[in-house]
Amino acid sequence: MNMYLGNERRGSLGRGRFELARSAIGGSMATHARAVGQGRRETAWNWERGLSAPSRELIGLGLATRLSSALLALLGLTGFLVLSAAPASTELDPRRDPAVEAVAKVMPAVVNIGTETIVEVNDPFEGLLREFWGPYYRRRRPAEAQYSLGSGVIIDETGYVLTNEHVVRRANRIWVKLSEEGGGKEYEAERVNGTTRSDVALLKIKAKPGERFKAVRFGSDDDLLLGETVLALGNPFGLGGSVSRGILSSKSRRPPVENAPLGLEDWLQTDAAINPGNSGGPLVNLRGELIGLSVAVYREGQGIGFAIPIKRVNDGLAEIYSPELQKLWLGARIRPGAAGLTVAAVDPGSPADRGGLRVGDVVAGVDGRPAQGFIEFNQALFAAGDKRDVPLVIHRAGARITASVRLMREAVVFNANLIQQKIGASVQPMTAELADRLHLPPAEGLLVAGIDRATPAAEAGLQRGHIILSIDGQASDDLVAAAKILYAKKKGEKVPFEILVQHRRGSNVYLERVGIELAMQ
Repeated sequence: MNMYLGNERRGSLGRGRFELARSAIGGSMATHARAVGQGRRETAWNWERGLSAPSRELIGLGLATRLSSALLALLGLTGFLVLSAAPASTELDPRRDPAVEAVAKVMPAVVNIGTETIVEVNDPFEGLLREFWGPYYRRRRPAEAQYSLGSGVIIDETGYVLTNEHVVRRANRIWVKLSEEGGGKEYEAERVNGTTRSDVALLKIKAKPGERFKAVRFGSDDDLLLGETVLALGNPFGLGGSVSRGILSSKSRRPPVENAPLGLEDWLQTDAAINPGNSGGPLVNLRGELIGLSVAVYREGQGIGFAIPIKRVNDGLAEIYSPELQKLWLGARIRPGAAGLTVAAVDPGSPADRGGLRVGDVVAGVDGRPAQGFIEFNQALFAAGDKRDVPLVIHRAGARITASVRLMREAVVFNANLIQQKIGASVQPMTAELADRLHLPPAEGLLVAGIDRATPAAEAGLQRGHIILSIDGQASDDLVAAAKILYAKKKGEKVPFEILVQHRRGSNVYLERVGIELAMQ
């Protein structure tokens, strides 16, 4: 209302001055015309009488004076109109430096994460009561809830959140609260998947259908400058959304090692304050791009914090969110990133290989639509399943190429038959019932049910009744996982196995972990 009244007042005053200026201009021009006419008549009369003509200089001076008055009135009007139409002051706020602008971009995507984990508590009297009451004792073990806090960042507008695996691992319930800039709402969330190898986990907010969220933009894999300003956002000590500022002190100190867990040598180092509760929060550059995921702080020093670099975050995402979540096999690792969806690896003989995908391809379209993002791409594959072909548009070396893939059920390829072909041993999953029948303690892994003669398994000393705990340093909890590890191994390649061996001496039984190597056949 004030603005409206102000505009009206400025308008009335403007019209008043305009009328005044117009009168001044009109009066001046009329006076000039009369003077010119009179001057001409006087000059003619004086000529007829032979008298001297008026000085031209005096006439010119009078004309210039009258024109100057008119011009000044016109300039006054123009200046007033310009000043009246000028907007409010556009002076830049000196506080809004690039760091403030970056925070404004990213903070709506930052979330606080709370978890509840139910932990069974050992009762010191549990054994005594059970021994005394025997089968009549049915008391449940007491349990208590443990709560923890962390941070995360939204990476997809449909509500997918990136955080650390150690923040949400084993949590029974997960809550996500948006920052005030993001709306401040609180939601329940579910853990989609995670990996301890890179300490990356993916959550999904349980939102209403169609609800959308602000998502962070990813930075390029290797676009990191030592000494550049970085910002750590998160929820330290449960105090709510906060920002700390520092520089990038160090990049990862060693090249990536396949299947090896990440450590200090692989993390980014910054002096931006990272405290308990910051874990899983974003580390961003001044462009507001995600360049890392806060993970740890070095307690013995000050100003030494660590973050998982975006390159390793992308690798972790490609591992934990793929058609394999639905027990489907694509046979390609698709990485998200600033450059788009890039094909990082292709398994020989896989649906991706047969469909024409190659390492380095950039996926531009999926199932007739542009490939908007990593989550949407995988959801399109989930929807198609193994029922139909999925058309793809890819960019390769500047050319636009079409391809088509059809996913396969993992169990069709990765099963006990493949393991037997690779090592010469028949195996089956270890279950509690099977362990009880064989008088073995409950254990995870694969039970060796038989050995083929003249095979790598027989030569390495593998025997019936042994339990395979891990293959190539990776847990072999089920047939599919074990078969997938062996599928990628070439003939003659030696692969380390960890075996649980049972020894009996009289009535005594003890177990021993043994490491062996098997050459693939």
